[in-house]
Amino acid sequence: MSMDRIRKRYSIPVKRGSRVRYTGEGKDRPEYGNVTRARGHHLNVRLDGHKHPMIFHPTWELEILP
Repeated sequence: MSMDRIRKRYSIPVKRGSRVRYTGEGKDRPEYGNVTRARGHHLNVRLDGHKHPMIFHPTWELEILP
């Protein structure tokens, strides 16, 4: 699924390079990162301080920042 299809399906303003806040896995503080690509119905996000991107569902504890 392309980034455009993810935008339309989930009604979120995401694009490559978008800044995100991740609050999952019972974290005390949110983590921030950037979207690197769309992969199926998911987004690859490289969180700050991590070497490799991780796969996230666009609506699961992930907020697209303006």
